[in-house]
Amino acid sequence: MNVDGTVLVTGGSRGIGAATATLLADQGRRVVIVDIAPEPLVATPAILWPAPFDVASESDVVAGVADIEAAHGPITGLVNAAGVFGRMHRIGRVRMEQWDREINIDLRGTFLVARSVGERMARRRNGAIVNVASIAGMTSGPIHAYTAAKAGVIQITQTLAADWGRSGVRVNAVSPGFTRTAALEAAIASGALSKDLLARPTALNRLVEPMEVAQAIAWLLSPASSGVTGINLPVDAGFIAGSTWAAYGGLPETPEV
Repeated sequence: MNVDGTVLVTGGSRGIGAATATLLADQGRRVVIVDIAPEPLVATPAILWPAPFDVASESDVVAGVADIEAAHGPITGLVNAAGVFGRMHRIGRVRMEQWDREINIDLRGTFLVARSVGERMARRRNGAIVNVASIAGMTSGPIHAYTAAKAGVIQITQTLAADWGRSGVRVNAVSPGFTRTAALEAAIASGALSKDLLARPTALNRLVEPMEVAQAIAWLLSPASSGVTGINLPVDAGFIAGSTWAAYGGLPETPEV
């Protein structure tokens, strides 16, 4: 893959998107960040696209991608990091307007941006896309629209990888575990989530750092992963590996010597 060109990062003003944009820019990539509420990143050469970018709006996405390429050249890398976290409810209390918002941003938005950018990449026969899914899309939980949306992101990643593979475009996903973003920290501070309960099932006994997810994304965008497409890479501090151990008495606290 050619590492020249522009990397577009959606949701780039905060969270995993901001960590990824910062890392890629520090590595020398030309990075443009877009966000529904655009804010510049401090002490990084990443370029802020000043107009609000609504990933759920087809017209906004198509026009925005065209304008970004006109201003900054061909997009050769895409990170779909824009998303909203789910509301925790019992099934009977799920409001459909909330369901629609989460599906529209997390799944529809990922598809719209991937299609708009990916078709351009396919015509140029060069590009790499990384979609940010979630371990929530691989498991279950009381965040019903979010889990469905992220499962969909994992599925469309495989489909897009197969569709565009022979056009030289790679498409992969990362599935972060509970990641120490400002949004998660706020949920912990409010008492909606417990840091101990989030960390306890993980093999590493901790939350994931945003930069750890960014490192995985950077690898999937780089020539070092040139033979990799259509995968979903969990970056979860061992949440999936450790989550079933409670049935056997829990994870060992210290290794045997």
